[in-house]
Amino acid sequence: MNIFKSLLLCAAVASSAVHAEEKTLRVYNWFDYITPKALDDFKAANPAIKLIYDIFDTNEALEAKLLTGNSGYDVVVPSNVFLAKQIEAGVFQPLDRSQLPNWNHLDPKLMKLIEANDPGNKFAVPYMYGTILIGFNPAKVKAALGDDAPVDSWDLIFKPENISKLKQCGVALLDSPSEILPLALQHLGLDPNSQNPKDYEKAEALLLKIRPYITYFHSSKYMADIANGDICVAVGYSGSFSQAANRAKEANNGVTVDMRLPKEGAPIWFDMLAIPKGAKNPQDAYTFINYLLQPQVIAPISDFVGYPNPNKDATEQVDPAIRNNPNLYPTEAAMATLYTLKPLDNKAERARTRAWTKIKSGT
Repeated sequence: MNIFKSLLLCAAVASSAVHAEEKTLRVYNWFDYITPKALDDFKAANPAIKLIYDIFDTNEALEAKLLTGNSGYDVVVPSNVFLAKQIEAGVFQPLDRSQLPNWNHLDPKLMKLIEANDPGNKFAVPYMYGTILIGFNPAKVKAALGDDAPVDSWDLIFKPENISKLKQCGVALLDSPSEILPLALQHLGLDPNSQNPKDYEKAEALLLKIRPYITYFHSSKYMADIANGDICVAVGYSGSFSQAANRAKEANNGVTVDMRLPKEGAPIWFDMLAIPKGAKNPQDAYTFINYLLQPQVIAPISDFVGYPNPNKDATEQVDPAIRNNPNLYPTEAAMATLYTLKPLDNKAERARTRAWTKIKSGT
């Protein structure tokens, strides 16, 4: 009898352990991309869920985990171009919209743009979005180029007669061939998503002309440097300049950071919430995603990270300094000039990689 009871007890303990493991929710998101309060409130509202929240800093780091087929996570946040490749690779579960009642808060116009990477919006939910634009120090740019500096145009970067005068105060570009080369193609009047290797040779030639005037390529260093006054112009992510402007104000260092969404247009990107096929706890993954779709939850996150969110019913709750800034929340007219980036075929990807290697080395 005692042995029988012991066996029952062991079985109960094992069952409890399995149940506890099933209620563990593992989320993998970008660094510094959510408010601590949002996480605390989720835990308080869902005490039965043990939340493990990890961070990454590049799409490549996330993709390396996803392509193993067993990332260990229930919710991940790839950018839309990477999402498209990962959908093709069969990485994600299709969404069950019945478990996302807050889906109706999403902006249909933005959802239509996302279909370029996720046809039918079948696999992912947008979290934040932004554009590639120009951030600058108004005083230093004026000193270099005068009152008529074309800060609202890609001419500021791609015309040697402009960027050459900015070299003295410092110019940084994203270390991202998938985002900078489309801008060069666009400036040349070519398809930003060109699959023609010859087009990348033309983009390479354009960038090599201005390469002597570029201080460095980096995907995060420019935020601190422009806030400190160490550089005067950068091509980077919209929200990063919002954060840089706030840092400069907090430091009271006399530096002003401004930004412009160029009139010619720019790439628009989305960071997406998705559930991997190997997720052990998809049920609570839906609970977490649906929680983030609440306007009162996502609006303060936008305030914190400096990026707009795709929740149409949250806009009025976002800090006016962000939602009324047309460089962060694009106007209807600006939206018509924006475009999503798409994955390249292998031939074009190799051409782009070769071009970027030459551009960075300056040869």
